[in-house]
Amino acid sequence: MSGNNRKSTLALLIGAAIGVGIGILFAPDKGSKTRGKVKNRIDDLKDQAKSKLDFLDDETKEKISNAKDDLKVKVESFLSDTSYKAEEAINFLEEKLAELKKQNSKLQK
Repeated sequence: MSGNNRKSTLALLIGAAIGVGIGILFAPDKGSKTRGKVKNRIDDLKDQAKSKLDFLDDETKEKISNAKDDLKVKVESFLSDTSYKAEEAINFLEEKLAELKKQNSKLQK
């Protein structure tokens, strides 16, 4: 979860708690009715927070999956390039070895 999303969620929860507290202080209703309202508000806030966290969880999983796929492609590309370079080096060394054998056979005569 990114820092901004955490801050937003925390700010939402703090603001809701402050709103509930102020609502209780200025409530003209009976205590049981006020408690019911508070419970409903808390339930709504829990649902909103859960929804936001579920969304962020899904978003995070998707980003991780994409990053994993990108890394896999890059590693495969790197290995392919490395293999190609190794093949070039082997071919170069084989050519040089053949030249040296040829020169050596001339010197042996």
